Amino acid sequence: MKVLLGIGGSDDSVRALEQTVSRTAVAGDDLTVAIVDNPASDRSKDELEEMARRLLEDEGVDAEIRRVEGDPGSRLVGLAEEEEFEKIVLGGGKRSPMGKINIGGIAEFVLLNSHVTVSLVR
Repeated sequence: MKVLLGIGGSDDSVRALEQTVSRTAVAGDDLTVAIVDNPASDRSKDELEEMARRLLEDEGVDAEIRRVEGDPGSRLVGLAEEEEFEKIVLGGGKRSPMGKINIGGIAEFVLLNSHVTVSLVR
């Protein structure tokens, strides 16, 4: 399966990176890691790229890492369509005290606009 993983530096996206790389090691997916801008994150793109490279190497996974500029949600949706990805994976989705799932703006945009399957890792 051709998978596009979007990470922006939140703790949720780091969990998504870890879980997706582990799954890719077992399933043999064709993985691309897209590092996007996330103003709410304290992690730099350099830090995210190093983290991704280390995880990929530790799991023995060969994947492309890209830095994606522009609006994160629309760029991920556009990349998925242009390059025929079968799935987008994102971190996100926390439960509120009332039990409802709250998701960030990037994840919400991708969920509402993507024409391919979207998986949220919590």
